[in-house]
Order: sequence, then C-alpha cells, then structure tokens
Amino acid sequence: MDTASRNPGIDLLRGLSILLVVIHHIGLRIPLKKTVLGGFVPHRLLSALNYNGYEAVFVFFTISGFLIAGHALRRWGSLDRIDFRAFYARRFARIMPCLLALVAVLSALHLMGVDDYVIHRANQSLPRAIFAALGLHLNWYEGHTGYLPGNWDVLWSLSIEEVFYIGFPIACILTRRAWILAPMLVVLALSLPYTHALYAGNEIWQEKAWLPGMAAIAMGVLGALAAARWDPPRRSLIHALCLVGAAGIASILLVEDILWDMLKDGCLLLLTFSAACLLVGLQWRERLGASRPLRGFGWLRSFGQLSYEIYLTHMFVVFGAVRLWRAWGSDKPHGWIWYAPVVAACWLLGWMVARWFSNPADRALRARLLGKDRESVRGEERGTRLKVEATRLEPLS
Repeated sequence: MDTASRNPGIDLLRGLSILLVVIHHIGLRIPLKKTVLGGFVPHRLLSALNYNGYEAVFVFFTISGFLIAGHALRRWGSLDRIDFRAFYARRFARIMPCLLALVAVLSALHLMGVDDYVIHRANQSLPRAIFAALGLHLNWYEGHTGYLPGNWDVLWSLSIEEVFYIGFPIACILTRRAWILAPMLVVLALSLPYTHALYAGNEIWQEKAWLPGMAAIAMGVLGALAAARWDPPRRSLIHALCLVGAAGIASILLVEDILWDMLKDGCLLLLTFSAACLLVGLQWRERLGASRPLRGFGWLRSFGQLSYEIYLTHMFVVFGAVRLWRAWGSDKPHGWIWYAPVVAACWLLGWMVARWFSNPADRALRARLLGKDRESVRGEERGTRLKVEATRLEPLS
C-alpha cells in the first residue's frame, strides 16, 4: 500500500482496491442494502461494494510485492544485488513518518477519552498497542486479544507487509539466483489456501495472520520476476492475460459466495493469481508503449497514488461522518447520500497528508539516510521516471 507506480493501469487497480476498503468501512456502519438503493439495485452488487474490503487488501498485497520487486530489479539489475542500506532506508523513509504520526494522534485521542478511539478491552492497553504497531505485530496482538479501535486496526496489514520486506533482501542475497528464489516463492504463494484454513479456529487471526498475507505478496514478487524475465508477447496475448486477470478478480468480488462452495480458501489464491496476471499484462503493455490512461478515471488513479495515506487516515473521516449521520437521525433509506462526500473527504485528507507531510518527510529522510541532499533525491526520482520511459519497447505489429 506504500509503494509508488508510474503505470496508469496499476494505479487504477490500486485505486479500486483502496476505494473498496473505504466503502467497506462505511458499509459496515451505513449498509447500502438498507438504503433506497436496495429497492432497485441488485443486492449482490451492493454487497460487492460494501463487503470486499478484506479481498481488496489481498489485491494490495499482490500489488505491493509486484512493485517492490519490480523497483528492485530496475534499480539494481537483479534481486541478489539489492543494496541493504538503500532498500531499508527507502522503506523506513516511506513507512515510518506516517506510522509514527498516526500512532501519536491515536494515542492522544485515547488519552483524551474520545469515543471511537479509546482502547477499552480489559486485556489490551495503550502501551501494548503502541508496541504492537511499531513492532510490526499488531496483527498478532489483535489475534490474541481482540479487535482494536478502527484506526488502530488498519495497521494489521502493515505488520504483514513490512515483516515480509525485512526478510526479502536477506532471502534474495542468500539464494543469489532467481531459479533458487522463485521455487521458494511459488511454495509460499501456493500455500495461501492451506495457511488461511489452518487458522479457522480463530476468526481474527485467520484474517490477519502473517503467512496468508505473505503468500499474496510472494505472488506479486513472482509476477514481477515473470514480467522482467520474459519479453512481452503479442498484443493479443497481453490483452488476453489482462482480461483473464480482470475476470478472475471480478469473479471473487461478485460471486465469491458461489465459488466458495467449490474452492473454499482457494478463492483467495484465485484472487491473488488473477491480480498477478493482470499486473504482468499491465507491465508488458507499459513496456510496449501501449498503456494509455482511461479517460474519466483520473480520480481513481489518484486514489491509487495516495493509497498509503488514504488507508492510514480514512477512518478519521468515516468515524466523523457516521457520528454526523447518527446525530441527524440515522436516516437509513438516504444513507447512500453520505458515500460520495465521505469518499471525497478521504481523498482530500490523504492528499493533504501526502502533500504537506509524508512526501517531504520521505525525501528528507532518504537524503539523510542515504547521504544525499534533497535536490539529489528529487533528481533521482526524475531519473527513475526517465529510466522507466527508456525501457519501454516500440509497439509491435
């Protein structure tokens, strides 16, 4: 959720994913099926909008693995050449400013006794929640003690991603060859249905355990290796790959309840495999120079570009909007009216955080940790963009 992309198709997929997360958290409190839309819009479609936040996070995991590995391959040429210091410095600079700021704000709100932000379970405490969030095991903490308030709860996925990326460069250096690393990633990626089913006795831990999330990230890394290893095939095959990937994702989002009878926990494997196929297809289209932004969807691509900031902050907007909705009478039939302004406000808050906090902090930390001045960091960003443009191939007939 915290990686950058220069591919409009990938940004669009990320934007759709973060939008589903936001709508999911609104829908848990103002369900679309109980509004007037439930009278004429199919309930399956409304449920797909409201209740696919968890699936959207697994798409995020796949995208994150794809982008992190892809960036490493472009920057260092191969995964065994990863510069530990540079890799960890970039991850720290991107992740920690927003994480520390969020934990500080949530701690202050808890101490002030603000509703929706108070940690109230008898077996939970503020110091322990802070340690879990900064120690990247908030998912484990929730699995053993219960759900934390919503703004804390979103950090479960960050715990999975960052633990994976702490070990990722080490695994790349130790294996030293893609043909050794790739089978390990395949085993991890294919383990998703089994590791997810393994924790069926604990609903929270089943949702948030490390191994299922890491399996989705591994699928994304495999996609990046495949996209870099093979030259793009004919456009018709790329289009077919994108179509298959999009269809697989859509099938899970729309008819997962039907597929569940046949695939059980394999539905998540189908989702991550489909996402990886779509990502490879989108990357190949980019290399062919055939990637064009869809008109009218710039707002959704912007959601994708701000996905990290929106993900960490959107619950502030959701909680505030739900309180206003309740104060004005909890009008369920017209609850759908709240969705557009809440979504817009989530984007605006994410944009402000990125514009005035996370992006400047990212540049400043990278400059300090990598021993560069800020202009050099900006120049490096521009150089990376130009390098991506230069690696595109001429369109094939």
